[in-house]
Amino acid sequence: MTRLESEVFERKPDWLIVDGDVNSTLAAALVCSKLGIRVAHVKAGLRSRDRTMPEEINRVLTDRLSNLLFTPSADADQNLQAEGIDASRIRLVGNVMIDTLLHLPPLAENQSMDGLPPRYALVTLHRPSNVDDLPWLLSLLSALNEISRELPVVFPVHPRTRSRIAELNLPLSDETFLVTDPKPYLEFLALQRRATVVITDSGGIQEESTFLNVPCLTVRENTERPVTIELGTSQLLGRDVDLLRTEVLKIATG
Repeated sequence: MTRLESEVFERKPDWLIVDGDVNSTLAAALVCSKLGIRVAHVKAGLRSRDRTMPEEINRVLTDRLSNLLFTPSADADQNLQAEGIDASRIRLVGNVMIDTLLHLPPLAENQSMDGLPPRYALVTLHRPSNVDDLPWLLSLLSALNEISRELPVVFPVHPRTRSRIAELNLPLSDETFLVTDPKPYLEFLALQRRATVVITDSGGIQEESTFLNVPCLTVRENTERPVTIELGTSQLLGRDVDLLRTEVLKIATG
């Protein structure tokens, strides 16, 4: 906030556009709100209704501070209006992430897939509720390891998750459980498009897999993207490793 404040003083913008729900989103909205600079929030109105998620706090507060709220879906409009935000501040503009994704599949086609099995489960995990609870993380990784015997697993590991796995002192990578560094976007998009199933706790990947029509199993108790559940492309599993195994096997053999 201190560093951004000096930038804002120097540049004197008429508007600041913030995106999403990360800590820098809220920091920027706070700084500009205090300095009397108008704020527009892209991806406004998404709600998981889980205040234990840092992102949920960021979403709610940023929306309260913003002058214009650009929403990705009709349910986001409804959330904002239910919270008492005037409809004149809300603009339904659609999902800008999917707008970008529309242009990228041809580029993703050029990404090399050498060394990957023809069918695989793509896994991403990064949320504190999954990776900071070490007993649960151990249980989840053990289930994924078992799944990999039926359907190979490709797991680009978030730095936060890698550090937690190191605490468990758990060797993972082998012929059917491929652990990699995080992938650049186009490489990851290629992995998503060709995956048999995606297993994730990411809201953005829930949306992308829905657009790509790839089955998505979401390892969370709730989601701020309920439209992905309503369309039937994503399924919330909570903390049920037995259900995870069952659903992966159902998709793999279906």
